[in-house]
Amino acid sequence: VQLQASGGGLVQAGGSLRLSCPARRIILSVWGTCIMSWFRQAPEKERELVAALRPDGNSNYRDSVQGRFTISKDNAKRTVYLQMNSLKPEDAGVYYCNVKCPSRDYWGQGTQVTVSS
Repeated sequence: VQLQASGGGLVQAGGSLRLSCPARRIILSVWGTCIMSWFRQAPEKERELVAALRPDGNSNYRDSVQGRFTISKDNAKRTVYLQMNSLKPEDAGVYYCNVKCPSRDYWGQGTQVTVSS
């Protein structure tokens, strides 16, 4: 099962983007046990965790995006989302979704986010 994030693009500072990551081949019974996360990687920097959503519904965010980004999921669609508002140039990078299930860890190809100042 390969994940493919989408929804990235070029946006002006202050703008918004919504990233999507479908994982429809993960069966529903497994889906509910997985931790959903978004990571990003800027040029010449390490990949960093942006947001995570646990099976119990609790989420956590890195400090720099708190209050601006929201991670969510649609169980019926088996899709993870990242709503990004009030984007800043430092939010730019390649965004990757990750679905970490008890028996397997799924990563996918990223989507590029560029924020112009």
